[in-house]
Amino acid sequence: FANQPLSRARGDGLKLSNCYITAALRCAPPKNKPLPKELQNCRPYLEKDLGLLKRVRAVLALGRIAFDTYLRLVGSGRLSNEAPGQLPPRSSLRFAHGASYTLAEGLPRLFASYHPSQQNTLTGRLTPEMMRQVLHDIRTYLAS
Repeated sequence: FANQPLSRARGDGLKLSNCYITAALRCAPPKNKPLPKELQNCRPYLEKDLGLLKRVRAVLALGRIAFDTYLRLVGSGRLSNEAPGQLPPRSSLRFAHGASYTLAEGLPRLFASYHPSQQNTLTGRLTPEMMRQVLHDIRTYLAS
């Protein structure tokens, strides 16, 4: 996905391929606890971003908020590039680091990871090896 292992500054040559990064929330809420209204206000931007992408085979949700937001969007049928399908029961789609789910025919496979926030990385909840493993799992899936 990246042509070099690290990016330290804008313009340092990092290039992503076959990868797109967007966010369910576009602000930094107090205490990292977004209000439902903040998520609702940001949802149209995420819908537009995802609706413009073609040939998506995998989605990586970074954190529970991204995971839940993506499932809500897919369940609503509002993403133009994704075929409507019957999703598995929501109770069977639990957020967990390293989890992955086939949602429905025609939908990208959903992968989950803890969010790479300072709170998670400095406490060891998310380690570089854990993130590498999730990315490896996605690459393996895409190669199959």
